[in-house]
Amino acid sequence: MNPRNLNICMLPMEIRWEQKEENLSNLTRLFESLHPDTDLVVLPETFSTGFPVGVEKEQIRPMAERNTGATVEFLKSLAARHRVAIAGSFIADSGGSLYNRAFFIEPGGEETFADKRHLFTMAGEHNNFSRGHNRLKVRFRGWEIAMVICYDIRFPVWCRNINNEYDLLIAVANWPKVRVDAWNQLLRARAIENEAYVVGVNCRGTDSGGFEYDGSSLAVDFKGKDLTVSTGADHLYATLSMEKLLRFREKFPAYRDADSFTLHD
Repeated sequence: MNPRNLNICMLPMEIRWEQKEENLSNLTRLFESLHPDTDLVVLPETFSTGFPVGVEKEQIRPMAERNTGATVEFLKSLAARHRVAIAGSFIADSGGSLYNRAFFIEPGGEETFADKRHLFTMAGEHNNFSRGHNRLKVRFRGWEIAMVICYDIRFPVWCRNINNEYDLLIAVANWPKVRVDAWNQLLRARAIENEAYVVGVNCRGTDSGGFEYDGSSLAVDFKGKDLTVSTGADHLYATLSMEKLLRFREKFPAYRDADSFTLHD
């Protein structure tokens, strides 16, 4: 029997840069009006602080937390209370090094983490953060899920779906309005080439460098079709069908002809 549908809620939050308590409070409010059938909630990149632009490492450090810190505990509490999984990223501190860390928190408290691999050099991210080496992968409610962060989506080799190892690719971002057309096209491209669903969640607001973010977020199917249903600026929804995905892969198994490769670190 095929796994059931997966109901996604995308929250293109308006982030207050460097105002963690305000962002967490806003997220609590957004969860209060969550559709009761939701399985998975996807937040933007660095949802609690915003992506630091033009900021020195020692200025960023006070915003960073460990995996056992207050932000992850807060997310676990939300996930348990609303019986949903939550995905996004936060600024993490591990052994004194800073990371842009993806998380996937399940309703029962299970947690999966992985760090952003492609650091956005044009904003100096490589000067402040260490890069990751593994892509986040998790199995949730019968779905194989992979996750990348913002700039990662530009790199098809890193996102490659080898032998259908994932059914859903999540991308979380702080992607400025000035380049948002590329974001929207890249989400569709990754879905089509990998024969998988792609869910991309961006933020809204204005960062410390004056860049604007318009919250452009999409859920697209394996053909690049937009599945997003809007119930207002704060909540976007999509229902993903495993049955339709498996049927398409059987009918059009392009993955069998994919090139083999080795990814060097």
